[in-house]
Amino acid sequence: MAHRFEIRKNKKGEFVSYFVYNSESIWWTEGYSSKASAKNAIESVLKNGPKAEVVDTTTD
Repeated sequence: MAHRFEIRKNKKGEFVSYFVYNSESIWWTEGYSSKASAKNAIESVLKNGPKAEVVDTTTD
């Protein structure tokens, strides 16, 4: 699969959720003190993301 979520630790030792596409990190969350919080962030995106509004603020 070309896209996936990953949970990694940052330099501070916090858990961070990443969205990766074709081995490139597209976006990531803030750092969390627990892995459960990082997993909850992923679950929130999966639940709420498909319904998210797309807003184009370009002028052309």
